[in-house]
Amino acid sequence: MKKTLALLLAAPAFALPTAKFEAQTIDAKITVGYGLSIADLDGDGKNDIFLIDAGQTVCYQSPDWKKHILTEKLTKRDHVCICAADITGDGKAEVAVGAEWNPGDTKTSGAVYSLESGPDCFKPWNPKALHREPTVHRMHWVTENDGRHFLAVLPLHGPGNVKGEGEGINFLGYRPHQNWQTFLIHKGFHLAHNFDPVPWGERKAESILVACKEGIHLLEPNEKSWKATQMTEKGAGEVRLGKLPNGKRFMVTIEPMHGNEVVINPETESGLWSQKRQVIDDTLAQGHALVTGDFLGLGYDQLVAGWRKPSSDNKKVGLKLYVPEAKDGSKWKLHSVIDDNKMACEDMKAADLNGDGRLDLIAAGRATKNVVIYWNKSGQ
Repeated sequence: MKKTLALLLAAPAFALPTAKFEAQTIDAKITVGYGLSIADLDGDGKNDIFLIDAGQTVCYQSPDWKKHILTEKLTKRDHVCICAADITGDGKAEVAVGAEWNPGDTKTSGAVYSLESGPDCFKPWNPKALHREPTVHRMHWVTENDGRHFLAVLPLHGPGNVKGEGEGINFLGYRPHQNWQTFLIHKGFHLAHNFDPVPWGERKAESILVACKEGIHLLEPNEKSWKATQMTEKGAGEVRLGKLPNGKRFMVTIEPMHGNEVVINPETESGLWSQKRQVIDDTLAQGHALVTGDFLGLGYDQLVAGWRKPSSDNKKVGLKLYVPEAKDGSKWKLHSVIDDNKMACEDMKAADLNGDGRLDLIAAGRATKNVVIYWNKSGQ
């Protein structure tokens, strides 16, 4: 009797809903599609899609996804990153971009711009050059304790690095309300590929998870500095935070940088989260994007991974959705292939684009040269 009761308690209350996503290509002629950001461009209350391409900054306007060119090429070399969010509370997005991308030049590459709109936000924006840092690669808006935001800018390499060795990276913050004055968030990482601003603890200010050669590190803001805590030990290229069925957190990573492994690191009471490290997929080729969210309406998070080279198992590119099979995150399974060989994913975001309460996916493809919305119809 006790054994039967235990099995009943362990069993899912219902079968997982089928994941159903309908693909809509909104652009089939991009160049690289380095980065995406989701925010409201014009203050109409609807999310628009921002793309940083090799030689343009563009926005696709909801709901018909008309393409607006915000800037042409800002530097001799490619653009590489973008972030857009309403940080002033006026309902319209503030936008920053990174450019002059050359990972082989750790001395003179890198450029950062704030974009400023004129009266018509659909006409070209004016770029304002900010402090330059070599190999600028990723950026996000980060919330501070006072509710204001700063621009966090992460280079790939430290100044003068050769093959990922040498001086550590200058991970910088830029405060727009202080005339874009910079401050040092952290110095010392090498080959830092991406980062994720996350809520952590009771403070209003966001903390930052950084994926780099030295593993995942958590950066927490103090009054005058940032505290760095190592969370995993293996080098990683992508990191996202999620919530498990038992209410605890997990980190999902792609290891190593541009790697083949999707890795789950469940929350631990003390020590490295990688104590419980588990590889749930090792077939990716140049894994390059992760998102977490409750796509199936389960009350806890699932994850989607994207990669940009043909995988080792079936020689295809695409997007996969994984779900936890155990409440503590000790078991996961592949639930659905969302894209089967039509998306060589360079970047991906999740957002409810049509207000139906479901998280949609937005992805940009490098080799496939496309921007695609995957409309979430799961549960219908």
